Amino acid sequence: MLRVTDVTFSYEENLVLEDISFSVKKGEHFGIMGESGCGKSTLLQLIYGILQPNKGEIYWGDSAIEGPLFSLVPGKPFMKYMSQGFDLMNVTTVAENIGEFLTVTNKQELQKRTKELLEMIEMPAYGDRKVKELSIGQQQRVALARALAQEPELLLLDEPFSHIDNFKKNSLRRNLFAYLKEKQITCLTATHDHQDILPFADRVMVLKDKKVLADKPIMELYRNPKDLYVASLFGEANWIPIEVLKSYADTKRKIIVYAHEFKVSFNSGLAAKVIQSYSLGTHFLVKGTTSEKIVFFHSDKFLKPETDLYLNIPLDIINLRLRDNKE
Repeated sequence: MLRVTDVTFSYEENLVLEDISFSVKKGEHFGIMGESGCGKSTLLQLIYGILQPNKGEIYWGDSAIEGPLFSLVPGKPFMKYMSQGFDLMNVTTVAENIGEFLTVTNKQELQKRTKELLEMIEMPAYGDRKVKELSIGQQQRVALARALAQEPELLLLDEPFSHIDNFKKNSLRRNLFAYLKEKQITCLTATHDHQDILPFADRVMVLKDKKVLADKPIMELYRNPKDLYVASLFGEANWIPIEVLKSYADTKRKIIVYAHEFKVSFNSGLAAKVIQSYSLGTHFLVKGTTSEKIVFFHSDKFLKPETDLYLNIPLDIINLRLRDNKE
């Protein structure tokens, strides 16, 4: 199990993380989300031992993970870190990069393991290609395979799909995270893209203003976001007063409403006017305005600017948000 206890870190006078604590079980997929600059990458570098905490402790089981003040070489044999820099050998082949750290001495076993990893990243025909000849997205896929070559107990991924073509991302995500679950490899994925973790992570931690803002099972956090910041990490969302949605409601509280949770009506509901419609292929994201504020919602059809309509939200969604966000 990974344990991070009261970790604080600053770059000189710039405080980045303060009193960060969490634990991750063996085989668990733990997502780390937050806006750029919130400390996601810094946290992974602290866990790997590249950076030295100002205070706090990091343990994997009974093994302390020490920073550069105590260990000149970062990392431990049981862990691998895939940074945004990839750290590949450009003048050697893809297969050589993947097989570099494999401990197997049998040539057949080495080839078998390399082939398995090439298939996992969907590059079986690229084993003999030099890394420098690959696109940046292909290099990122090789870096993933290389990080997995020794089947680490703990894998740290920093924006692991950021350079990969959209049409490849989904299948690669499925391949990778199914592989990790099968092998019971503990994984921490730092990302700004909810598609990297929403279908795959067990838990997610949100960082904001140097602190842990939320740490919950992924679907619990998605269904019941603490505030608009957390909800916005998963898509377009709105912060709506209950009394605007239900005029009879005896409360001044507000709830989060995702864009897809609104239902468009031309009969009754929250009065709104269309500003602009944006095609998302299967549906439209609509920017509108109400008497209160700007609002975002989905529509099956294109809606012209200045169209008057009404918005409704199912009562079970309202009750869910009121029940689970009582503060």
